[in-house]
Amino acid sequence: MPNTTVATAMLIIMFFGFIFLRMPIAYAIGVASVITMMYLQLPLMQVVQLMVKGVFSFSLMAVPFFIVSGEIMGKGGISDKLIELSDALVGWIRGGLAMVNIVASLFFGGISGSSAADTASLGTILIPMMVKQGYDDDFSTDVTMASSVEGILIPPSHNMVIYSTVAGSVSVGRLFLAGFAPGVCLGVVLMIYSYYISVKRNYPKGTPFNVKHLLKTAGSAVWGMFTVMIVVVGVVAGIFTATESAAIAVDWSLIVSFFIYRKMNFKDFWQVLENALNTLAIVLILISTSSAFGWLLTYLKVPAMISGAILGFTTNKYLILIMMNILMLIFGTMMDMSVIILVLTPILLPIATQIGIDPVHFGVIMITNLGIGLVTPPVGSTLFIGAAISKIPLERLSKSMLPFYVCMLVVLIIVTYIPAFCMTLPNLIMPVMG
Repeated sequence: MPNTTVATAMLIIMFFGFIFLRMPIAYAIGVASVITMMYLQLPLMQVVQLMVKGVFSFSLMAVPFFIVSGEIMGKGGISDKLIELSDALVGWIRGGLAMVNIVASLFFGGISGSSAADTASLGTILIPMMVKQGYDDDFSTDVTMASSVEGILIPPSHNMVIYSTVAGSVSVGRLFLAGFAPGVCLGVVLMIYSYYISVKRNYPKGTPFNVKHLLKTAGSAVWGMFTVMIVVVGVVAGIFTATESAAIAVDWSLIVSFFIYRKMNFKDFWQVLENALNTLAIVLILISTSSAFGWLLTYLKVPAMISGAILGFTTNKYLILIMMNILMLIFGTMMDMSVIILVLTPILLPIATQIGIDPVHFGVIMITNLGIGLVTPPVGSTLFIGAAISKIPLERLSKSMLPFYVCMLVVLIIVTYIPAFCMTLPNLIMPVMG
């Protein structure tokens, strides 16, 4: 008879071993799952069935639509409009371009829902612009990367959709609302630190504040921002499901890009579809193989073992939250965000609910943790994009990011230990019916 302890060790050791050997994570998960199932003498057809089941979800259809919508709006001139609006709002402050960068990320993140897309789109414009105006190149890159994490918290976020699917009966609308305050809080904390550095290093101010200019730029940018309204208001009000609202957002973003901003042509549209397809292929194969991997973890009772180990060590809610945060931060530096959501949610969510953490609150804690991982070596995808744009070595960039890591950890602590910070908005607008 196969030994479940041996099977558990095989699954975990092979998974990390394949990653260490630089095998793509999706294949590492799939191959480890197949070999472990062979050892357990389970039918291999079950692997295929589990992989298909993993992506056979109506809710998950929102993910490709959000990705396409973000790509369209990034290519269709929305970045320029948001930068103009942000400059009119905060460009007059000392270190104005740093403030513009952070506020633009708040707006753009609400459209793309992607840290990498935010950095790639805004960074190519703002990093050279900041350096030209006298900002240090590492600071310009750091503030771009750190502020891009706002995008995965401000709705719509396709990672929240993935978490909602894995977690079960967690409302996407409540998750979207719960992400607002943490996303804005991160922006405010980054602005405070950026202002301090700007005064210390005597970075320049922008153009003086002008109400007429602000209203003009807001009127121009509102067409793109309306995409966010369609998604968030539609889902929260119960008019659309997340999938339906994402599909409508794609239609609206096409109208804006082609006929209002007129910054996109059919050649650009095919490029958008190609970029979206590349991203989607990675996401879906990760979801499918992780479905088999997650089923195996449950079959081998790994979540129950980890839960028993943690609760056997301590029943103190705050210590358990610290342990889970440390675990997610460590995983966040090593693996892709969607993989960690798929693997860790079935393990950690039962522990969180057992100590009285709302699944929506835990989802925001997880997303915040993993957002920090996106800008942290050795595997932070956003960190690589920032380095590629600025041509700064990763070692130097990682060192200069240290104060920004502190800023993000401050927000993580607030999100973790003050539940009302996340939950007030969803509880007011979308209360759970008892």
